[in-house]
Amino acid sequence: MMTIALSLATYLAFNLFVFLLYWWDKEAAKNGEWRIRESTLLWLAFLGGSAGAVCAQRLLRHKTRKEPFRSILITIIIVQIGLVGSLAVVPDWPMKLFHSLETMAQNPKP
Repeated sequence: MMTIALSLATYLAFNLFVFLLYWWDKEAAKNGEWRIRESTLLWLAFLGGSAGAVCAQRLLRHKTRKEPFRSILITIIIVQIGLVGSLAVVPDWPMKLFHSLETMAQNPKP
């Protein structure tokens, strides 16, 4: 139970961090100051901050019309939903994949 609570707290904290970075970037855009790279914002969404990124987009109206940023963020979210969904259907697939890769590494074909 403690692991789930810690995981959830970490997830929420990271998404809050991503939201705040989007807010900072929005303020920088308004004031003509140094901006955060789009690639950095997208990587943070990819690494688990997609909820914070989407909330910032909607609430702050930041990068809502910017292409291909918007399409890439939507793709990231679709991939993450697919991964979470696949964990619900086949919960041990990551371990099976890891075991298969480990076996392949130990027995390379000539």
